[in-house]
Amino acid sequence: MTIIYKEMKEFREEDLKQLFLSVHWESGRYPERLVKAMHNSTHVISAWDGERLVGLVRGLDDGVTVAFLHYLLVDPAYQGLHIGEELMRRILSYYEDLLYIKIMPSDPKTISFYERFGFQQYDNYSAMVIKHF
Repeated sequence: MTIIYKEMKEFREEDLKQLFLSVHWESGRYPERLVKAMHNSTHVISAWDGERLVGLVRGLDDGVTVAFLHYLLVDPAYQGLHIGEELMRRILSYYEDLLYIKIMPSDPKTISFYERFGFQQYDNYSAMVIKHF
């Protein structure tokens, strides 16, 4: 198996739906919104096994001070193959000169993964969310 990494923003709804639902993310139920979200992101890097989308990371930034990484996910059938690490390495290369790079892990089990890339947890700082669906 050869994983190919692509920097692109154009995706088919079905590809995004399949990937997001594979990790049980609620946003997978809204593939038309995911297509628009990827198109409007600053950077999107995806991982492909042939025609199958197996991983994705996206970044949103202001180009000077801060970047937010959102949607780092890898299909469970492909986890353990270092795809997430490669996606992180590639996306972080865009943000070496920014003051802050932020990520809000939705699963506490992933915190140690992000710590390997230099992310730190802060006391008294946690993400807050409003859901509109």
